[in-house]
Amino acid sequence: MQFGISTFGEMVPDHKAGNAENAHRRVQDLLQEAKLADELKLDVFALGEHHRPDYVVSSPEMILAGAATITKNIRFISAVTVLSSADPVRVFQNFATLDLISNGRAEIMAGRGSFVESFPLFGYNLGDYDELFVEKLDLLLNINGHESVTWKGAHRASINNFGIYPRPLQKQIPIWIAVGGTPASVIRAGSLNLPLTIAILGGSPVQFTQLTNLYRKAAQQAEHDVSKLQLCINEHLYIADTSEQARDEFWGIYGRMMNKIGQERGWSPMNKQQFEYLCQPEGPLLVGSAKEVADKLIYQYNLFHNTRFLAQIIHGDLPQKKILHSIELFGKEVAPAVKAAVKPPAPKEE
Repeated sequence: MQFGISTFGEMVPDHKAGNAENAHRRVQDLLQEAKLADELKLDVFALGEHHRPDYVVSSPEMILAGAATITKNIRFISAVTVLSSADPVRVFQNFATLDLISNGRAEIMAGRGSFVESFPLFGYNLGDYDELFVEKLDLLLNINGHESVTWKGAHRASINNFGIYPRPLQKQIPIWIAVGGTPASVIRAGSLNLPLTIAILGGSPVQFTQLTNLYRKAAQQAEHDVSKLQLCINEHLYIADTSEQARDEFWGIYGRMMNKIGQERGWSPMNKQQFEYLCQPEGPLLVGSAKEVADKLIYQYNLFHNTRFLAQIIHGDLPQKKILHSIELFGKEVAPAVKAAVKPPAPKEE
């Protein structure tokens, strides 16, 4: 089982055309987090694409390329690349370049994204939301598997036997599908034999076993080897020395973030009692001591049998040293404990 961290790079907006001190500081924080994750021997570092003033990452591959120059082993992936509003040719070229810079450590996580600002920004119609993703995923997979591509779609100019360059160091760039709970997307990932990431950001994790079962069933019906499927679970995480400290420190930033998003989307406000419920052993928030978080991940592994876990980090107004301490506890205490618990037993000697 692999372990990694992901973040959207949320920040306090600078609200000016230049001299973006807050953005500069946040990018430096992200590089520091990637370096620490590599030193802790975590497996993956992920950045999500957004086009809002309160998030600094609009091009994950650019910051990941910077992180590649100060790390040795950790793999880099988007979380997610908003493929519906992107050009698959440029997505591939950017990540192939990242792969060359990082000595073969690049991956792509393709999804629809949790916000819609990129659609009007890049001139796409939200009414084509689903059709855009399906078409562009087809093109991206085609490019990944072939040096020269001939392709025709409805929303992008056709390609007639063009070479797409550069090519990556890896034979192919791993392309993951990211979903929040859409059954059709899960079935598509299974049918195409693609790795799947499920973001559990609300609701009981046990409910998501319906999706993981659907994923494996779709792969089996398409005659793929189910035992080789890669499944990642993504959840918010914050660890402190004690459970009480973790919840007290995280509630403020989590509550503000969720209520801000909720206000935009018409959700009811979240209160502390609801937050505490989400932190319970069978809830989706991994907030507490290292032991509590490890126990929760072991419980979830028995539900999903996932091959990867991504801890989504929210910075908020917490000091960077607390964020780094949380990552350190995750790498030094949680990941080893979970690996030891889910490791298959060694074969008995005859």
